[in-house]
Amino acid sequence: MTISAQSVPILKDNYAWLLKDSETGATAIVDPADAAPIIKAIEAQGGRLDMILLTHHHADHTAGVDEVRAHFKCKVVGAAADAHRLPKLDVAVKEGDTVALGNAKGQVIDTPGHTRGQINFFFPEGPVLLSGDTLFSLGCGRLIEGTAGEMFASLAKLAALPGNTKVCCGHEYTESNGKFALSVDPDNAALKARMAEVHKQRAAGQPSVPSLMSDECAANPFLLARDAGSLADVRGKKDRF
Repeated sequence: MTISAQSVPILKDNYAWLLKDSETGATAIVDPADAAPIIKAIEAQGGRLDMILLTHHHADHTAGVDEVRAHFKCKVVGAAADAHRLPKLDVAVKEGDTVALGNAKGQVIDTPGHTRGQINFFFPEGPVLLSGDTLFSLGCGRLIEGTAGEMFASLAKLAALPGNTKVCCGHEYTESNGKFALSVDPDNAALKARMAEVHKQRAAGQPSVPSLMSDECAANPFLLARDAGSLADVRGKKDRF
């Protein structure tokens, strides 16, 4: 049994993620903010959708939920803590809960920082992490509602996942993140190698994600931060960049 994750480009630079359990054919879509391309992608894969998974409440992750739900008659899963500002949930979850996609089990991880109620989903059968706007390739989300301490703790949870975990984030930010990363860590050989790969991918019109957790731990300055204070310092420089 494996879980596959296919990126679906939407809006300006967002990705929704189409998940599929190889054993049962069960499918899910993560953060469907733009219904039309998502419905098209699902129909191209056979037209089955069992659930929608939501990482957080921002409109660029949720705006297409109701249309996609109505089209496929699927369930919507999101954070219990944010149920009041998410589309209507069929299943409200918190850290420690699991979400069944066919025979696969996705683990719910609380990851406040970008927002207070953000959650991520980890499927060991991939292994696949749906990191929303918590962890990006070579970056992390802006601290809109949370603190540097909360983000540091959230990123530490994700960095502890297996190195071969595919990090499926919510935006195509890798080139700009990498430019900043090189400004604060110019001698990092892993970062230089990753950026060379990213430039080739983007020049060829390919997505730069998913990335591997092992690569993020070696090259992402926010995962290399020693403590919450140093993360706050790097994050502050990023917000001024």
